[in-house]
Amino acid sequence: MSKAKIEPSIFPRAILPRVLDALNDTPVVLINGPRQAGKTTLVRQLAGATRRYLTLDDEATRVAAQEDPVGLIRSIGSAVIDEVQRAPNLLLAIKKSVDEDRRPGRFLLTGSANLMMLPTLADSLAGRMETLTLLPLAQCEMAIAPNASSKWLDALFGGEMLIASAPVVGEALVEKVSMGGYPEALTRSNNRRRKTWARQYIESLMQRDIKDIASLDKLDQAPHLLKALAHTSGQLCNYSQLGGQIGINHKTASKYITVFEQMYLMQRVHVWSGNRLSRLLKTPKLQFVDSGLLSVMVDFSDALQQRKLFGQLLESFVFAELRKHITWAEGEYEIYYYRDKDQYEVDFVIENASGEIIGIEVKAAASVSVSDLVGLKKLAQLAPQQFKLGIVLYDGIDTLPLGRVNDCPLWAVPLSTLASSRVMTTS
Repeated sequence: MSKAKIEPSIFPRAILPRVLDALNDTPVVLINGPRQAGKTTLVRQLAGATRRYLTLDDEATRVAAQEDPVGLIRSIGSAVIDEVQRAPNLLLAIKKSVDEDRRPGRFLLTGSANLMMLPTLADSLAGRMETLTLLPLAQCEMAIAPNASSKWLDALFGGEMLIASAPVVGEALVEKVSMGGYPEALTRSNNRRRKTWARQYIESLMQRDIKDIASLDKLDQAPHLLKALAHTSGQLCNYSQLGGQIGINHKTASKYITVFEQMYLMQRVHVWSGNRLSRLLKTPKLQFVDSGLLSVMVDFSDALQQRKLFGQLLESFVFAELRKHITWAEGEYEIYYYRDKDQYEVDFVIENASGEIIGIEVKAAASVSVSDLVGLKKLAQLAPQQFKLGIVLYDGIDTLPLGRVNDCPLWAVPLSTLASSRVMTTS
């Protein structure tokens, strides 16, 4: 598991067509996402002759943006501006410029913090800016597989079933999960080097980037809380318990989690229910956005000796893949989980804009048993009008029918279909 290395290259990014579409009809396009996910590589390709490239990681440029944002924007007219969260007032200057000249594609911005979670900044460019999200590499991007894999969710909601084109199982799957999707980490020659990169990446976020986003009490406790959260990935949020472990109250813990979300380290996943309001009132789960970073934070090393921990990492891995697929899918989708008072659970519930749902169970094993279908069947019975399909993502090579419930199909689907697959039509 320590030998794999992906040579540095420009991976095809599945979100590129959406970026190009936005530049063709929208004055400002913002690509949000974590640091080192590949945003700079992508926007440099799009800078061209008509857009000047600026990065606010450059001190002189950052000072100009902070001290005289209007003057800077007036001097460039059209630009790619990298890491715009480092000078938030620049967005107000861009708004003024765009109001005077609404030509599409004038400004292509990137941000390593979710600026749309900051209401004043989100409002400043309302109606003038389209926001897209670029996350670390998806498995289909690494596989350079521009086929059904990149439309995984659209295919399933369209009534099509997926077959693995190049199955990845066993130790190879464990390696994929522990590597994650950050391009820079993937170029490291072995597991030890990837862990070193991940630790330094996290340390940089805690020491520098967090200060760009918010003013928080007890900043020195941020790394300790992040590590505690890593060990609760995939579990229900208990802010009081988490805060108590490191000596902060539940309100401070909640604020930190919000900031970690803005930094694209994790996301709160709400429970699915037929009553949309109750989804917001029930306790969410925490999921990390990259299984590679998570594996370092929880000290994962061996799938056989740490089976429960690997199951947790695999769930995070699938969550990250689903998040990535949503960013470029044709349809609009939201991710939830299901859990009821009788403790029936489904790892992920994907809902489309029409309210249809697909239930997804994740299993770190090469076979599927009847017990793996209990939560899916319960969900199908609870929502017979909305439930469209139930699948168990497992460490196998074959796509297999597992019966029906309320006339809706249940399937076992290889995890490797997320990377490379072809479509078969279901009856």
